[in-house]
Amino acid sequence: MPRTIDLLILNARQLLTCASDGPKRGEAMTDVGLIEDGAVAVQDGEIIAVGSSAELAARYESRTTIDAAGRVVTPGFVDPHTHVAYAGDRVAEFEMRIKGATYMEIMAAGGGIVSTMRAVREVSEEELAAETRHRLDEMLMLGTTTTEVKTGYGLSIEAEMKLLRAIEQLHDAHPMTLVPTFLGAHAVPPEFKGRTDAYVDLVVEEMIPAAADWYKASSFARQQSPFFCDVFCEAGVFDLAQSRRVLKAGLARGMAPKLHADEFENLGGVTLAIEQGATSVDHLDVTPPDEIARLAASDTMGVVLPAVNFNLGSCHFADAREIIDAGAALALATDINPGSAPTPSMPMVMAIATRYQKLLPAEVLNASTINAAYAVGLGDRVGSLQAGKRADILIHGVSDYRHLAYEFGKNFVEMVIKDGENVSF
Repeated sequence: MPRTIDLLILNARQLLTCASDGPKRGEAMTDVGLIEDGAVAVQDGEIIAVGSSAELAARYESRTTIDAAGRVVTPGFVDPHTHVAYAGDRVAEFEMRIKGATYMEIMAAGGGIVSTMRAVREVSEEELAAETRHRLDEMLMLGTTTTEVKTGYGLSIEAEMKLLRAIEQLHDAHPMTLVPTFLGAHAVPPEFKGRTDAYVDLVVEEMIPAAADWYKASSFARQQSPFFCDVFCEAGVFDLAQSRRVLKAGLARGMAPKLHADEFENLGGVTLAIEQGATSVDHLDVTPPDEIARLAASDTMGVVLPAVNFNLGSCHFADAREIIDAGAALALATDINPGSAPTPSMPMVMAIATRYQKLLPAEVLNASTINAAYAVGLGDRVGSLQAGKRADILIHGVSDYRHLAYEFGKNFVEMVIKDGENVSF
């Protein structure tokens, strides 16, 4: 007798499991686990079986059945690097860049991160959460079901804690799974201009302990969510020694390391990330071959952010092709933020990566699902359609998954299922 379950999705022309028991590397990146005429069975928000429609229809009866009707079914996208929690915008700086100002020139003139810092400090926690909620809604409609969210636009204890509380408020109320990252070392605030070491002292001695205490009492800790500590290791921001201090202080308080590195200049950030056991090292636009080889020999994920380069009008992108070919584990992310990457769209990121970084449609899909999940420490819970994982599932209005990267400027997502529930708008 067939078992009665909560949800059965049948008749997917292509069901892409992206299944793996660890981050995909090398040739495995071209394997999306394609099942023709595929099906997924769900009970209590968890995937219990994946297979052919004929097989699962014979094994299960469901309270709800969704006919995918020849469409593509994939895991929900995972966005492993975002600054989505912020207030205001930087549209004036967008015009400045069009006129020729560089990102670092804008930042040196008091714009950039510091501009958003002022906006974040001025708003209430509720206003900050409301602005961010709208962006999370957009990401969800575009297929992102799990996302990392960084602080880093407060740059004071009070404002950074406000960001953490707003992130928790959103996590508790929004359908998406949020993963928090403390990024107090995102920039040097104006009150510490010329005193970067003193600001690092504040981050290490006061901010990180406060963030760690917040986490212990938060819903994230109760749900055993990872909590990360990140730092912007870049010329003119935080040097290698300062970045090491921040990561070591975070580790001492139970916060897993992440690292911004090699966006503009190579300071040896990849080597530092590996040395500290970082879950991921992100940007990698100017990472040299020897450090790519070092990354490939490590367990640290490489995360590239092509929307940044696209938005800044750059013709230079991280060498994602070489990163994969070297055997490193690669993930894609939007880096959604008000300055360098104002986009909520993982499909747009996939489209850019195929064109400018020469990744195949299968590779960008794996980099946006299973590998992205490992880049936020949740590879055992989300990122693929496998028994035992959360039922985060997308139904796309195409019959061939390659269209997800081939066409751009569209949203092919017709249904978003999060934890087994249809959360489509």
